[in-house]
Amino acid sequence: MKKTYHGSCHCQTVRFECTIDLDAGTSKCNCSFCAKLRFWKAFTGGDAVQILAGAGNLTQYQFGSKTITHSFCRTCGVKPFGQGNLEVMGGPFYAVNLSVLDDLSLEELLAAPVQHQDGLHDNWGEVPTETRHL
Repeated sequence: MKKTYHGSCHCQTVRFECTIDLDAGTSKCNCSFCAKLRFWKAFTGGDAVQILAGAGNLTQYQFGSKTITHSFCRTCGVKPFGQGNLEVMGGPFYAVNLSVLDDLSLEELLAAPVQHQDGLHDNWGEVPTETRHL
């Protein structure tokens, strides 16, 4: 079921709202970037995120194929989301950092299905051999 959540960075400069269907699943990846951040995310459509404050305080980072733009607060360094545009993802999308959703309950988070991807080996359709560290 889709639900609207409110998120923010640590210093509260960047604030946004997003509509996510947690029942559709969440994602953890072992790529070099996600593994370092322990980035637990949910994907949502490109029109499902609205920045409420601090858009000018976001800075971007890209690496590898530069498919996804990772956004960070310039002040506190927290990553609220990444975004991209891939046909396999249905076009424009956001990858929302679940840890920054201020009104996401622990019960909702723990009930959400988790999928693991082997991004480290560009084998996105497979589960990595080890996932405990993600």
